[in-house]
Amino acid sequence: MEEERSLSLLQLMVNEGLVPSTEEEENRKIVIEKLKQIVVAWVKRVAWQRRLPKQDIAASSATLLTYGSYGLGVHGSESDIDALCVGPYFATIVDDFFIVLYNMLKSRPEVSEIHCVKDAKVPLMRFEFDGISIDLPFVQLKVLAVPENLDILNPVFLRDIDETGWKSLSGVLANTRICRLVPDLESMLRCVKFWAKRRGVYGNLNGFLGGIHLAILAAFVCQCDPHAGLSALILHFFKTFAFWPWPRPVELQDGTLHPTLNPTETRLYMPIRLPFSPYEYCHSNITKSTFYKIRTEFLRGHNLTKDLLKFDFDWHNVLEPFPYTKKYARFLKIFLSASKQDELGDWVGWIKSRFRCLLFKLEEVQGLCDPNPAEHIDVNIADPHVIFYWGLQAGKTNAIDIKSVKDVFWRNISTGYQGPFGKMELSIVQASQVPKSAQFDTLSRKRTKACWKMMDYHQRRIPIYSQHVPQYIVGYVSTNGDPEYPNAGV
Repeated sequence: MEEERSLSLLQLMVNEGLVPSTEEEENRKIVIEKLKQIVVAWVKRVAWQRRLPKQDIAASSATLLTYGSYGLGVHGSESDIDALCVGPYFATIVDDFFIVLYNMLKSRPEVSEIHCVKDAKVPLMRFEFDGISIDLPFVQLKVLAVPENLDILNPVFLRDIDETGWKSLSGVLANTRICRLVPDLESMLRCVKFWAKRRGVYGNLNGFLGGIHLAILAAFVCQCDPHAGLSALILHFFKTFAFWPWPRPVELQDGTLHPTLNPTETRLYMPIRLPFSPYEYCHSNITKSTFYKIRTEFLRGHNLTKDLLKFDFDWHNVLEPFPYTKKYARFLKIFLSASKQDELGDWVGWIKSRFRCLLFKLEEVQGLCDPNPAEHIDVNIADPHVIFYWGLQAGKTNAIDIKSVKDVFWRNISTGYQGPFGKMELSIVQASQVPKSAQFDTLSRKRTKACWKMMDYHQRRIPIYSQHVPQYIVGYVSTNGDPEYPNAGV
């Protein structure tokens, strides 16, 4: 019976389109291989620009390391690919990655919608390659030749890396350690991730669980019961975390003693430890509201799976989409718009990166809030836009001063944004005013990510010459068409 439950769950994953087809998998492998070839050619070009000896140019190399959902094997048909560009000691992020490699990618017919995110915690390029979204951060290693089959956990390669480099490396390091400690994680993690999306508790920017959090929680359960089948692992997952004594940290066992960290000092609601040195806690945006909902959903999952072997058990009940309009009578409607479609992603991504501030303010003035991560579009509105509906629990008062909430949040988002400002409107709506398309949809629409676009090639540009071969142009910087502010497009 347990095996039958496992098989039915796997079939449900297939029926939901969560498992990419053989053709889709092959396309992703081809894209990664092409990107690797571009990165190797880029390093050779940079080595030549820097006038390295011929033998060093010949020996120089770089590689790509995939991580995130693709690296863990739990990606879907619409998932992007997270790939870290690992370069040698002479390749810099400012001149060589964001200018030389950018221009090489820009010139490729397979590449479209390329953006540079320079001021993020993890600086990266974001683009589409043959229709597949790619996030490409960079790290510089203190070696001449980066081997294609790089063992990133080898301490020889991890010396003298700066703080930004460590942040760029963290995703790859976490993935590598998880895969080595728990090699058969794929099926369970795919199910857990699907559950989290269906129940509206997936999305780090909205204060819920991110991919790395779920991966470590799932791996922890697998370590506790390494011989259990899929259905038993899901049962143990809910049972474990429905009654977990937070803020006791969750950490994977790797046979070593880790330094003791006091979770109360970090003020984390759900401390989850990264599985590599220095064993810090995962970054988290969980607040009082989202912590309450996550725990509620763990408990619900436990109550529905504890009778897993009963004849009338059905996985669809466990994975039923969260019924927002049945649960909440009122919603905060967040309407974000921009004058141009290609500016909307920048604006929405920036607002989402500041959602935690809005959550704190709402908790202060009204009580618990459920920030549904799903994004919606009103077909009757012409301007490019995105709408969020956040459930509001009956709290301190039914009369929220929405103007003061907006003023506080606007001050927060007005600091540091580099792109053209769009519009933001906050309003309170009743459940009956939430469109049917938005009432249960928690995962179907692709997320909008923060990015700052390098300006169009038709605009006036300033050539950037190599420091080492002065007559050689390595790229261009846009002026945004304004001769008085030539650096405006950097």
